[in-house]
Amino acid sequence: MSIDKKYIDQFINVSSKAALASSYLVGKKNKIAADQAAVDSMRFELNKMDISGEVVIGEGSLDEAPMLYTGELLGSKNGPSFDIAVDPLEGTNFAANNLPGAISVIAIAEKGNLFNAPETYMDKISTGKVEKGLIDLDNPLKKNIYNLADFMNKDISSITACILDRPRHKKIIDELKRLNVKIKLITDGDVLGALYVSNPKYNVDIFLGIGGGPEGVLAACALDTFDCHFQGRFIFDNDKDKHEAQKMGITDFNKKYELNEIIKGDSIFCATGITTNDVLTGIKIRDNNYISETLVTHKNTHLKKIIKKSTIIKG
Repeated sequence: MSIDKKYIDQFINVSSKAALASSYLVGKKNKIAADQAAVDSMRFELNKMDISGEVVIGEGSLDEAPMLYTGELLGSKNGPSFDIAVDPLEGTNFAANNLPGAISVIAIAEKGNLFNAPETYMDKISTGKVEKGLIDLDNPLKKNIYNLADFMNKDISSITACILDRPRHKKIIDELKRLNVKIKLITDGDVLGALYVSNPKYNVDIFLGIGGGPEGVLAACALDTFDCHFQGRFIFDNDKDKHEAQKMGITDFNKKYELNEIIKGDSIFCATGITTNDVLTGIKIRDNNYISETLVTHKNTHLKKIIKKSTIIKG
């Protein structure tokens, strides 16, 4: 089964309209308002589509998020059934403070093919395409770095690792420094960070560390089309999270998930720039038009490209 190509443009429209809505609040120091604008727009556009969509990764559970909550049904209900994962505004701080790296993200797969990730942290690792077993969450960091350097025929000092700049990563960062690996620290933006490994032009060889589980699933959708390597392991460190996971059917709390367990079959992924970053140019408004850049992937047609669009702003 595959997802009809006609939906590509429709989902680009969803993420770019959400990016536009959020862009009006860039630099206004109000991350909640910027996020809400993206959420409202994304939900409005999805509900106009002839699909039967269910949010499997959203803004939280119903009691936390009145819109785009996990389990919400979207669309006209006349059309194919899709699992939908959203992050209407990744990088809320970036948008609020007009910093690079705010994006609007959506991924869809056929019903039952997108992993319903719990709202917990995930230990993850991603690289470009490598031989099976070469890079693994269960390997010591040093072994992964040496294996990657050998595979890429590069000096270790030429390897670049991307990691969130968080106190929890101090040990990893210290070890990367000892190994003489280049480090690209990011302050936010877990989906974007993982996407850097998709193309050599971003000069990131490995993305690693602990970040959001839902963001891991979103990144996996794109990395799947790029034929990249991705592994994730959820971190359940309290009874509440374990109980929630059990309700979702997760019984092995230490399971390491491979890419093909997170996303199965065909998928579409769209990420639209809100503020300009290494991958995407942010929203630009000229006269009555807005210009957007969206990284879009469609697995079955092997589509993976950045699409630039100029669209009339309707009053």
